[in-house]
Amino acid sequence: MKRLLVVFALFGLAGSPAMAVESIDMALVPAGEFTMGSEAGDADEKPERKVYVDAFMMDKYEVTVGQYAAFLQAKGIEPPTDWKLMNQPAHQKRPAANMDSVDATAYCKWVNKRLPTEAEWEKAARGTDGRLYPWGNEPPTPRHANFGKTDWNNHGALSPVGSFEEGKSPYGLYDMAGNVWEWVSDWYDFRYYKSAPSKNPTGPSSGGTKVIRGGAWNGNARALRSANRSLISPTDQGLTGFRCAKNP
Repeated sequence: MKRLLVVFALFGLAGSPAMAVESIDMALVPAGEFTMGSEAGDADEKPERKVYVDAFMMDKYEVTVGQYAAFLQAKGIEPPTDWKLMNQPAHQKRPAANMDSVDATAYCKWVNKRLPTEAEWEKAARGTDGRLYPWGNEPPTPRHANFGKTDWNNHGALSPVGSFEEGKSPYGLYDMAGNVWEWVSDWYDFRYYKSAPSKNPTGPSSGGTKVIRGGAWNGNARALRSANRSLISPTDQGLTGFRCAKNP
């Protein structure tokens, strides 16, 4: 019954915009320090350091095609590239892809959430014990994540969200490695870690590219590391998806 009420809240009355939506599919990441970055990683992951992040909530799953379809219907806005290809019955529980940063930000705002910061994303992915991947230090296998594929197969390369029970993060979040790259709110700066604050860093105040995290369906094992950083233009509608966060 509760899930049904959430659906009604999303659509509102007579197609009205979504009001306050309290998701039942979020996890609490408690306040505290974690190890951010990696001395064994790429140059933009250094220096490895302790970072404090306030408590926050994070979506357990990447935003799906079905969820994004509800947003488009409610807002009446232009869909992303290849939307007709994505919005098929077989793909409703797969992650929405081809989203630019504006698309992702707008959806999160619609459900009274926001994109996570890069620091929040990394803590949610790897926890506080410095693990390499969401599930630990064991190299990725097909039990852990969707990666290493070569054929996009018209959106069929993506796995339905929540498919990899053994790949969950310490906080019960799925697909933090593989499936689709995920937008975060931070602008990208190769040297940011050298000067970033040690408490609640939010990235540079401006930039030309945004950070994406988590690797994707066509990536290798190294790209799936929780400390790995990549970058993309904020207007690029590449095979990138997202999940939302909010303050508790």
